[in-house]
Amino acid sequence: MSKPMDPAYHWNGADLDLDGYLTRIGFDGELAPTVETLRKLVYGHTTSIPFENLEILLGRPILLDLESLQNKMIRQRRGGYCYEHVGLFAAALERLGFGITGLSARVTMGAPEGLRPATHALLRVTTSDDDRVWLCDVGFGSGPLEPFELSTETGEFTAGDWQFRLEHTCGELDSDLWLLHQFGKDGWIDRYTFPMAPQYRIDFAVGNHFVSTSPRSPFTTRPYAQRFGPDLHLTIDGTTLITERPDGTSETRLIEATELPKILSEEFDIDLTDADAAALVAGSWRTP
Repeated sequence: MSKPMDPAYHWNGADLDLDGYLTRIGFDGELAPTVETLRKLVYGHTTSIPFENLEILLGRPILLDLESLQNKMIRQRRGGYCYEHVGLFAAALERLGFGITGLSARVTMGAPEGLRPATHALLRVTTSDDDRVWLCDVGFGSGPLEPFELSTETGEFTAGDWQFRLEHTCGELDSDLWLLHQFGKDGWIDRYTFPMAPQYRIDFAVGNHFVSTSPRSPFTTRPYAQRFGPDLHLTIDGTTLITERPDGTSETRLIEATELPKILSEEFDIDLTDADAAALVAGSWRTP
């Protein structure tokens, strides 16, 4: 007799407010688990729900249960970081019948000397109408805007006008290791590496604890938000506002902490309550 599968292997798709989610990402189309539907879901999610770490700076925990994710990102129309995005997106894919497996990536972009922990969440996805395997990265904050094929033949690809390159290489103990590169203001750079080791919700909960509480995590030290679209990528990093375009051109300007709530609202569609806006501006993350 087979044992029932641990619920941690699932993503609670049956409990998702699917209509609310589809409205949130502006989805309009067939809901069959096909490649075309997957493309539309990735595009809608990536361009509609921003990346942000503000709850940490406001002294609140990052909750990954589906009800909390729905309340924050659907009802309150807020954003989140990778674990939140992937939890919500995986629930939607599971509800629609896609095959999904969580993966963890080790971010190498901008990494100082030494390794970072593998704390970026991704999804390996299969569809009902195609034998290919897809990677969906809706929680990095800078695309890709589409799923991309997990294949040694993928190489360079574009999603919209943004350029990426997937490389299959060899890791420790001759293990399979994949490396994603992206093109931006600094030219081609390594973004992250990832193996094909399945990850589950409990694994993401462990990574989430580190990212949201460790003083070694960049998300515990300053506001960080991203808004990504077909032709523009906006980033708030502390009190720096960065604008990037697919051709690699960019502008950077310093902003005052007091400007953050207004910029978050107008440019990132993140509307804070008056109390949260005041707390963010006066937060201990600010240097004297």
